[in-house]
Amino acid sequence: MTGRARPLWWLPALVVMGLIWWLSSQSDTPGPPLPHPRDWAAHFTAYLALSFCLGRATGRRGLALVIAAWFGALDEVHQAFVPGREAGPADWVFDVAGAWVGAWLAVRGRSGTRPAPVPVLSDPPR
Repeated sequence: MTGRARPLWWLPALVVMGLIWWLSSQSDTPGPPLPHPRDWAAHFTAYLALSFCLGRATGRRGLALVIAAWFGALDEVHQAFVPGREAGPADWVFDVAGAWVGAWLAVRGRSGTRPAPVPVLSDPPR
């Protein structure tokens, strides 16, 4: 499904990407540690936000999902090289699940076409 692209949404998308990258570069993330499954909720939420911004920026649900999933995979590889961090396919699955929800929310109901008006019996024929 496609909607109207809003190029200014690239700015928050890039901010969210930068924040995700910065957080995954830290050996110790700020705040209390997040044990499983709470860390998966953080993955889900971060990628929901990213994909929502990407969906608004591109106007395309599929493209937003692909970009967010690709970035999630890249970030998991990146985390594998950060001391004290671990990366895994389960984290990426939650990244993609959050991205799917974010893309759906960003583009839902935006098909780009207006529905035809419903004729009313009292309207005169045209």
